[in-house]
Amino acid sequence: MNENLFDVVVIGAGPVGENVADGAVQGGLSVAIVESELVGGECSYWACMPTKALLRDAAALRAARALPGANSAVTGELDPAAVLARRDAFASHWHDDGQVAWLDGAGVALFRGVGRISAARTVEVTDAVGHTTVLKARQAVVLATGTSARVPHISGLSDAAPWTSREAASAQAVPGRLAIIGGGVVGAEMATAYAALGSHVTLIARDGLLPAVEPFASDLVAETLKAHGVTLHLAAEPTGFRRDEARTVQLTLVDGTTLAADEVLVATGRTPNTATVGLDHIGLTPGDWLRVDESLRVLGADGTPVGDGWLYAAGDVNRRAPLTHQGKYQARALGETIVARASGALVDTSPWGRHAATADEHAVPQVIFTDPEIATVGHTAASAEAAGIRVRAVEYDLGAVAGAALHADGYTGRAGMIVDEDRKVLVGFTVVGPDVAELLHAATIAIAAEVPIDRLWHAVPAYPTISEIWLRLLETYGRTA
Repeated sequence: MNENLFDVVVIGAGPVGENVADGAVQGGLSVAIVESELVGGECSYWACMPTKALLRDAAALRAARALPGANSAVTGELDPAAVLARRDAFASHWHDDGQVAWLDGAGVALFRGVGRISAARTVEVTDAVGHTTVLKARQAVVLATGTSARVPHISGLSDAAPWTSREAASAQAVPGRLAIIGGGVVGAEMATAYAALGSHVTLIARDGLLPAVEPFASDLVAETLKAHGVTLHLAAEPTGFRRDEARTVQLTLVDGTTLAADEVLVATGRTPNTATVGLDHIGLTPGDWLRVDESLRVLGADGTPVGDGWLYAAGDVNRRAPLTHQGKYQARALGETIVARASGALVDTSPWGRHAATADEHAVPQVIFTDPEIATVGHTAASAEAAGIRVRAVEYDLGAVAGAALHADGYTGRAGMIVDEDRKVLVGFTVVGPDVAELLHAATIAIAAEVPIDRLWHAVPAYPTISEIWLRLLETYGRTA
C-alpha cells in the first residue's frame, strides 16, 4: 500500500485533531495528522493549561487567607518565580515529546509541516526545509487548525511589539506595568493573574468587562479587580501606541488620556487559521471562518457540502462554540461520523443523536478563572430573550448558603438560573464566587437532559455544601404545578 494513502487526513494536531484521529483509529481507519507547530496545540502550550497554572497559586493563597486558622499559617507572599516554573512544567517546557509518543502509541502517522489542500481528498505538506509530501485520503480530510489572536489595526500598535495571549501565557518575567486591551475572558483572566504576580495592571475595554456573561457576575469581578489594584478603563479604547527609547509603551485613549506600560497585551478576539490551508482550491476564501452542516461537513459558497462531503471542520475554526472542551466534543462525534460513513452505517445527526454536536447550541459550559470564578452554561437572560424564549430569571445570594459560609469567611457570590416558562426546563445557569467551577457540571446535565423543574426538586443537595444553592434557587422560583 502507498504509505501516503490514508483513510483520513487531519490538518491540526491540537486537542481537536487528536480526538478526531483517535476516534477514527478506534473505528479501524488509518489516519495521518499534520502539524506545523507543537503537537498538542494552543491549549497545551499557550492557553488552557499554562494560563490556569498562572492563576492557581494565587487562588489557593486567597482561599487560605479567607480562613483565620489557615491565614495565621501564611507567613509569606506569592513567589512569582515558583509560579512561572510550575507553569512551565504544565506547558511541558514547550516540548511535545509526550504528545508525539501518544500519537505513535495510538497508531496515528505524524507529518510535520504546513498542510494545504491541493485537490479533492489531497493534502500537500511542506516541511521546514521546503520539502513537500502529498497525502491522499480515501474517506475524509478534517480541518482542525484552530484560531490565532487577532491584532487590530491601531496606529503604532504593531511597532510597539504587543503581547498576544501566547506571550502572556509563556512570559518568563513579570512586567512592572501591564496594559491589557480587551475585556473578554483572556483579558480578565490575565488581569487577575498578573495583578496577583505583582504587575500594576491597567485594563482597557471598549465593550466593558466580560460583556457576554450575566451583569451580576461581571460586576463582582470588576469590583474585585479594582480591590486588587487593577485600573479599569471601561467604555474606552486606545487610538495610538508608541514604544519609546526606554522601551516604555505610551498609550493614548480616545478621550486623550495617556498611559504608560512596560508591556501591552492585546486580547481583542481571534481569527481563524485558514489563510494557508488551500481554501482557494475548493472555492472558498482563504482566511474565512468555515461554515459546517450538522455533521460538521464544510459547506461551500452555495451552502452545500464541498465536493461529495469529504471535507470536515471541527473546533474553533468552525466558530460554533470556540472552547477546547466543545471542540473535543465535536471531535468525538466527528470521528464516529467518519467511521460510520466509511462503513455505510447510519449517521444520526438528529438533535442529541450519536453523531450530532447538539450541545454546541444549547448547553455550552464555560469557567472563567478570574477572582472570583464565573461558571456558566446555556443562556443568559439577555441571550434567551434574543432567541425568543419566554423565560423567567431568578437569582440568589451564594454567600447566604451554609456551605459557602463554611468555605470561606466573608464569602461573596451569586447564582442565577434561566427557566424556559413554556417547557418548564432550565436553559441557563450562571454562578460567580470563589471555587464555583465544580458546581457547573450539575447545571450542564440539567440543561442537556432537559430535566423538568418539577423533577429537579427531587435532586436533593447534600448539607452543608455550596450545592445547596440549587435548593435556594428552586425555592426562589417557586413550586410548579
